[in-house]
Amino acid sequence: MRKIVAVIPASGVGSRMNAPLPKQYLKLQGKTILEHTVKIFLTHPDIQKIVVAVSETDQYYSAISILNSPKIQIVFGGETRADSVFNALQVIDEDAWALVHDAARPCLKRSDLDKLLQVQEPNGAILATPAIDTMKRANGNKIIATEDRSTLWHALTPQFFPVNTLKQAIKYALENGYTITDEASAMEMSGYTPQLITGRSDNLKITRPEDLALAEFYLTHYMEN
Repeated sequence: MRKIVAVIPASGVGSRMNAPLPKQYLKLQGKTILEHTVKIFLTHPDIQKIVVAVSETDQYYSAISILNSPKIQIVFGGETRADSVFNALQVIDEDAWALVHDAARPCLKRSDLDKLLQVQEPNGAILATPAIDTMKRANGNKIIATEDRSTLWHALTPQFFPVNTLKQAIKYALENGYTITDEASAMEMSGYTPQLITGRSDNLKITRPEDLALAEFYLTHYMEN
């Protein structure tokens, strides 16, 4: 049995939400987005531990009772998502696997999570959805090309990698000044080829105000796994 640890970077401020508090603390169905997200992993029998990375100046996390679970460890994040994930990895056994998930993705279904957890290969894997819209490449706000969408995917989370491998990949990318947009991008920079696992499109990341209503709808009408 592998040791699997969920990592939830939750130290961002969510500036695009134009909200008075970080987006992970906005409410859906009477609970914070972070509570919905954490519960997904807290109730999964194959996940032994959850590490939540919060900002050192966070004034809200201490009021969330679910974070007092003995299965959860709080660490302080860094300036970027990559820094926060890297800090979280420091408190996880190196022979474990890390399951990194956005705090603002509360609609992840157990069925998608179970598919991802079946991956064994050392390159790891991520949930993703094939691009279905026409994709444009731009220079500023001017179109310069239409891309072949048959080879394009939307990266989702969770993203699932061996802890030591991911830690070394993020360290290498940070030390070389590379832009890390997700954990898979750090792995790619170190020569790994993560697997794509097709996930559900309702696993949305709450980024803009209109996303709240859509997430509320999914949580209300599609609670089944």
